[in-house]
Amino acid sequence: MKTIQRILDQHGALALPGLFDALSALIAQKAGCPMGFVSGYSVAATALGEPDLGLLTQTEIVAQARRICKSVSIPVLVDADTGYGNALNTYRTVNELIDTGAAGCFLEDQVWPKRCGHMRDKRVVERGEYLERIRAAVEARGEHDFFIVARSDAEAVIGLDEAIDRVSAAHALGADACFVEAPGSVEQLAEIGRRTPGPRVANMIEGGKTPLLPKQQLAELGFQLILYPLTGLFGAAAAMHQLSTKLMADGTSAGAEDQLMDFASFNELIGVEERLELVRRLQEVEE
Repeated sequence: MKTIQRILDQHGALALPGLFDALSALIAQKAGCPMGFVSGYSVAATALGEPDLGLLTQTEIVAQARRICKSVSIPVLVDADTGYGNALNTYRTVNELIDTGAAGCFLEDQVWPKRCGHMRDKRVVERGEYLERIRAAVEARGEHDFFIVARSDAEAVIGLDEAIDRVSAAHALGADACFVEAPGSVEQLAEIGRRTPGPRVANMIEGGKTPLLPKQQLAELGFQLILYPLTGLFGAAAAMHQLSTKLMADGTSAGAEDQLMDFASFNELIGVEERLELVRRLQEVEE
């Protein structure tokens, strides 16, 4: 059984924050998350300062995934968008992600360049072309412990029935989980839960198209992997904005200490003492 599936079986439904760099991954791990996932939206925003409109390249997401996977011991799923092209591009993308140490990826059916699933004017490829991407991913995976999440954005373009049919067909080809993006109501979520093979993904975006439901309710509707891809990003952006505004207004951070992780705690998070101990041991060897 694949690592991600074992974690889902062990924990039941999981609500997870999106990761975008090594620091966010370390924080999630310290908070007790048994696994993580990399949000393409968040990586585009933090690495490029750009929106999720297909501007992030395959090489950029692979490089960021490598840094994230090496920084933590928990398994990490990576947003691989459309595979960055056709079936051959998808095959290469999956191989590259396996090399980074990723535990799996999300693959969607949008036209490349894609856009965030909760944005307007999305377009999707024909069903057959999408399933070619899934076949390529399954073949590239081979015997590796790599969890493939089949995502469809077809609900906004063609309708819910088509989106459900696409992820179900992808699951039959070897994808491990089903992800219908951006359903607009509880009724649609319930239908996805009834009509798609599990495990299923629910994407909770504050201000997005899908109703924000608690984990227990989503579990009752049939969802196991509950993603909050932008919660950490939005929280960090709000905190940095507030603190930057305070510095400009007051010329000091005094009075904002309760909004900050203290120096000692942050050093513990990033492993300062472990590194200093390594330096000490190396110096002893030299002596």
